[in-house]
Amino acid sequence: MSDALESLTLDAEGLALHVRQRRAASTPAVLFLHGWLDHSHSFDALLPHLPASWRLVLLDFRGMGRSAHVGPGATYQFSDYALDVEATLDGLGLDAVHLVGHSLGGIVSQAYAAARPERVQSVTLIESLGPAGGPAEGALERLRSALKDARRPPNRKRYPTVEAAAARLLENSPTLTRDAALYLARHGTEPFEGGVAFTFDPRHRRRFGMGYDEAQWLALQAGIACPLQLLLATGGLRHDEGLMRSRVQALHTLAHPPLHIPGGHHVHMEQPAVVAEALLRLIR
Repeated sequence: MSDALESLTLDAEGLALHVRQRRAASTPAVLFLHGWLDHSHSFDALLPHLPASWRLVLLDFRGMGRSAHVGPGATYQFSDYALDVEATLDGLGLDAVHLVGHSLGGIVSQAYAAARPERVQSVTLIESLGPAGGPAEGALERLRSALKDARRPPNRKRYPTVEAAAARLLENSPTLTRDAALYLARHGTEPFEGGVAFTFDPRHRRRFGMGYDEAQWLALQAGIACPLQLLLATGGLRHDEGLMRSRVQALHTLAHPPLHIPGGHHVHMEQPAVVAEALLRLIR
C-alpha cells in the first residue's frame, strides 16, 4: 500500500472540493483543516512524523487552495466550511474522523464536532480559540460592514515572483518564518498575468454578514462531546486573558491543560514533531 498522497475531487452540492489522501483503507482516519487563506499543504511538515498506518485526509476549503471558487453573486459564510467537512466525510465514505484544525480550521472543527458529535472522535485545535465573538450589540455593525464589503471588487493581485508573494505573506503574518512563507506561497499561487497570484478567492476577504456573539459561541462549544486538546504557540496570536480563560473553561472535554509550544501562529510548520507527538497522545 502506497504512502503517497493522492489528489481527489469531491462534490459539495455541485462545488468541486480538492482533498489529498493517504492510505484510504486504514484507520484511524484524521482530517486536517487549514487556516484562513491557507491551504492543505500547511500540514505537510507534520505528515512524516505521524504513523504510516494512519489514514490522513487534507482538505482545501472552498475558495482556497485547489478547491473551486463559488459562482458569481455568491458569498462565503462560516457554515459553508462545515458543509465542506460533511461533504468530505460523505464523499470518502467516512463514518467518523479525528479532526485537526489550525486557526479557522480549528473554529470549524469545534462547530462541526458540536453539530455532528457522532462523526467526530477527537479534536485538536492549533492556535484556535474560536471566533471573535463579542457582544450581541455587534450584530448591526457586522451587517453594515458586510454590505459595504460587498461593493469592493474582488481584485486578484499579481506578484512578479513566488518570492514576492511570500514576502507579502510575511507582511501580513509577521510570526511566519521565511521558510514557511515560501512554502505556503509555492503551493498557494498559480501563474497570473505574467507573474503569480494566490489561488484563494479574494472574496474571502469580505466580512461575514452573520456571526456568533460570545453567548452563542459558548452555547455551541457546550455541544462538543469528544476529547479535545488545545495547542498554543508562545509567539502566536494574543488573546484577552479573560476571554481566553472563559473559552478554555467552556471546553469541558479538554483532555489536558493547553499545551504551549515555542513558535508562531503556524507552529505546526515550525515544530511538526512536537505537534505530531501531541496528536499521537490524543488519537492513540
